[in-house]
Amino acid sequence: MNPSTVIGIFASILLLGTVLFFTAESPDSFLNLPGLAIVLTGTMAATFISYPLREVLRVVGLVGVVFRRENTYTRDDITELVDVARLWFKGDVRAVEAALDQMRNPFLRSGIQLVIANTKEQEIFDLLSWRIARLKAREHAEAQIFHTMATYAPAFGMIGTLVGLVNMLEVMEAGDLQVIGPRMAVALLTTFYGILLANLVFKPFAVKLERRTEERLIAMNMVLEGISLITKRRLPSFIEETLNSFVATYHDEIRDPTKPGISKTKKRTRNA
Repeated sequence: MNPSTVIGIFASILLLGTVLFFTAESPDSFLNLPGLAIVLTGTMAATFISYPLREVLRVVGLVGVVFRRENTYTRDDITELVDVARLWFKGDVRAVEAALDQMRNPFLRSGIQLVIANTKEQEIFDLLSWRIARLKAREHAEAQIFHTMATYAPAFGMIGTLVGLVNMLEVMEAGDLQVIGPRMAVALLTTFYGILLANLVFKPFAVKLERRTEERLIAMNMVLEGISLITKRRLPSFIEETLNSFVATYHDEIRDPTKPGISKTKKRTRNA
């Protein structure tokens, strides 16, 4: 389970609990099944009209990604790349071919296969870059579906509100003024549902998928760089150091506050 998702779910439950039990006389005041049905049904209907069926169904299967911790296995890929680089540098092609069977990263496996086939470096770069671009476009489209749903939900919430207001006007015309307040509350609840679903479900799902795509693209570009260095027959130690720079994290890329710096070091030397 992804820890940030768990925290988000807990905070959402806390928010809803506060709304239901501390801002209303009765929790039932915020329950309106017809209004919720208008928002959900309308949003799903508009989404299916906007996108092909296969894309919508694929996105439904990706909901689980938001709840589980995603691991790109970057360190494993670096280890495999460096090991293959050592074998390739020694000219042991059979050992490289044997290592291919143990690779779980299909992108890395394809790159090494192209290297074994003596494919030109530019051709390898073009092919793997195309695969990176294809993954980026596909996963961007998947996240965009949730952004679209976040746009539709408040709109259908307003539609439910308009329907409720029309019903309220009919009651006013009949002269039954005692039910105006409850009818108004029911009318506004659909807008509440639409805004809540958009900002607490659909948009967070979209952002989570976009962050997942960014991490996967970094990992794929790291593999691409490693493949490029292998084709150039760079030393395995150089390849390892280069790839480690892809996963190295610094609090500040410009200045490390834990280091004394040149000026402070000179000042200490003079004082000594």
